Amino acid sequence: MSPFTTMMFVAKNFLLFLLLLGMLQPIAGFAQNSTVTGTVVDDETDEPVSYAYLFMEGINRGQTTHSDGSFTFKDVPAGTYSIKMQRIGYKTRSQSIEVPSNDTLRITFRITPTILDNVGVEVIGQSERGGNGHLENATQTISGETLRQNLSTTLSGTLEDMPGVSTRSMGTAPGRPVMRGLGGERLMILQDGERSGDVSSQSSDHAVTVDPMSAEEIEIARGPSALEFGSNAIGGVINVVQNQVPSSIPDHTHGTASLQGESVNTGGAGGVEFATPISNSFALKVNGNFRSALNTQTPNSKLTNSGILSTNNTVGLGYVRPWGHAGLSANIYLNNYGIPPDSLGGHPNGVNIEMEKLQVKGTTEIILDRPFWQNLEVDLSHKSYFHQEIESSGFVGTEFGVLTTNTSVKANHNEFTLFDEGKVGLWAERKNYAVNGTRTPDSDSYSFSGFFIEEKDIGSLHLEVGARLDHTTAIPDVENESIQGRPIRDRNFTALASSANIVYDLGGGFFTGANIIHSFRPPSQEELFSQGPHLASYSYEVGNPDLDPERGLGKELYFRYRSSNARAELTFFHNGFNNYNYARNTGEPSPQDRSLYIYQFTGTQAVLQGIEFSSQLKVFENWALSTSMSYTHGKRKLFDTEQQNSDSEWNPLPMIPPLKGNVEVSYNNSGLKIGAKSKWAAEQNRTGEFETSTDSYAIFNLFGQYRFQKWDLMHTLSLNANNIFNTTYRNHLSRIKEIYPEPGRNISLLYRMYF
Repeated sequence: MSPFTTMMFVAKNFLLFLLLLGMLQPIAGFAQNSTVTGTVVDDETDEPVSYAYLFMEGINRGQTTHSDGSFTFKDVPAGTYSIKMQRIGYKTRSQSIEVPSNDTLRITFRITPTILDNVGVEVIGQSERGGNGHLENATQTISGETLRQNLSTTLSGTLEDMPGVSTRSMGTAPGRPVMRGLGGERLMILQDGERSGDVSSQSSDHAVTVDPMSAEEIEIARGPSALEFGSNAIGGVINVVQNQVPSSIPDHTHGTASLQGESVNTGGAGGVEFATPISNSFALKVNGNFRSALNTQTPNSKLTNSGILSTNNTVGLGYVRPWGHAGLSANIYLNNYGIPPDSLGGHPNGVNIEMEKLQVKGTTEIILDRPFWQNLEVDLSHKSYFHQEIESSGFVGTEFGVLTTNTSVKANHNEFTLFDEGKVGLWAERKNYAVNGTRTPDSDSYSFSGFFIEEKDIGSLHLEVGARLDHTTAIPDVENESIQGRPIRDRNFTALASSANIVYDLGGGFFTGANIIHSFRPPSQEELFSQGPHLASYSYEVGNPDLDPERGLGKELYFRYRSSNARAELTFFHNGFNNYNYARNTGEPSPQDRSLYIYQFTGTQAVLQGIEFSSQLKVFENWALSTSMSYTHGKRKLFDTEQQNSDSEWNPLPMIPPLKGNVEVSYNNSGLKIGAKSKWAAEQNRTGEFETSTDSYAIFNLFGQYRFQKWDLMHTLSLNANNIFNTTYRNHLSRIKEIYPEPGRNISLLYRMYF
């Protein structure tokens, strides 16, 4: 489908969407206009705080303070709201406000400076608890100074310093996050709450079509909250927040401009994003960036054919009224990057991948002035994804195309039976999948889901429960064909996934909790129907039309401490699968190309368990110490034929990260932050079949950040010196670790201006 056809398809459906909006608008049309205005000030100095971001939860309105700390929310319906306040160098804070009917509320918000990063657990609930504010759920965010300091070419590179997060890689560009040893289809990547619509979960040579340059913040969710987006996210959900469709009318143009450069690959990137009012009811959001890099330098040599050239651009239009908001956005993502050569076979000269994705999204949120219902959200999106894998001769080896259409209806409600509040929703997806260059048949997939998530506070106890019913049908476009004697046919899968999360406030800043999720993942179209060579990933992939769905049971127990001068978290987790579906390296060369080994999709019993720890401590007035550590132990049950030649029933799972961690010391004073970090990993000799081990390593980084205000603008500079001793080390999750080590010494600089 061409981009023009795609645009016409979504425009036609969005007209139906607006018709639905017109029918629903009278439900909330009697909401009264009010204005919320005021100032954000420093709690210690009483000075105004500029460029603080205020988010009004419940109606999803956001505003940025001016240079004098002032802000204004217009057309706010009467009611009680929680306003979340974020600003670089300050603690994130939430405060409840009562907005009168058809009047103006003037208020002053106070936020407290901190030298600790605002990476942690989001607050939840609305009840006050002994001065500590709200109870916490299992959602983590990365934003502000931490996001700028760790900003990388890829999403996984930006997140990999977080405990439990690793990077599955195959060169510089195609990095994808892995959490607690779980990646692929078990870890969902979202952009503004929508699935990415690419094929990055399928293979290590496929890049994620989300650029972190334009991220306002990145959220990580597990447990019941993850069920809003899918039944398969036992590994978690990563949501990159870009706010492509404006949900508020800014009082004047706000935005950022960024420039980034690094030495290890002579790379550079630039981006700009801004939101501007068009009228009293319409706002425009524009976001664009461009990235270019040459071959990456390792301590030994250059990583041949590892360059990248990409751009990501979005235009969004929002219509905001007292009853809510509606809008439409269009995004185009283009990425040309290289896969390094495989000197051991496959493609000795490397492969180039040319990738494009077009996404159009329509969304609305209607505030329902009803005793039971809070609001209604309706979303419709269409994504057209295509990439070519081009060999050094110029021959196109493999082409992947995916057309994905999603629609969802969600509603938040107030008290219901035993619960204080919750969310219910319906979701549907149609996905057309095609591969050229292999014997993999074209196929369609249809998915339908319904879910609910409920919350309850009982004194110091907070409870969340959720469930999601999923049905998926996979339809191949062939008749009377088979894979290894297994007939290719339609497959239908239906199951219920559920989750519960309990958090108990022990007082004094201590919390404990437990989370459990029973996941369901139907086999993907790739796992069912793949058949043929995939040169870019050094493999010959063979699907299994008889695969059963994957069922997992995930459990975690955590302990947390939060105070103004310290944070700590300790988590134990255990994920068990009774049918863990993965591409198993059989060690057998393919009949078509003897340099490619057969990777057979199969299911087996598996267990992944481990521990995570993170802490931040204010040591002296301006000094902070941060540490983190994570360990995952993965194993799979042997097949009957394997047990005959083994003394054990279990073998290590492949591609499991080793014990790893970070230690960071930083000095903070008046907008200046400097520090040093050590990143280390133990050796990994618990390897799967035909997998090589990796040695232990420790690398050292230096960093500095400085922010200042001039010309009524805020400026930030972030300087990083990574792997300063040019240490040779290897990432165990790299598909090319036997051939190439990780990047060498790298000096990077990021300048960002807020206006």
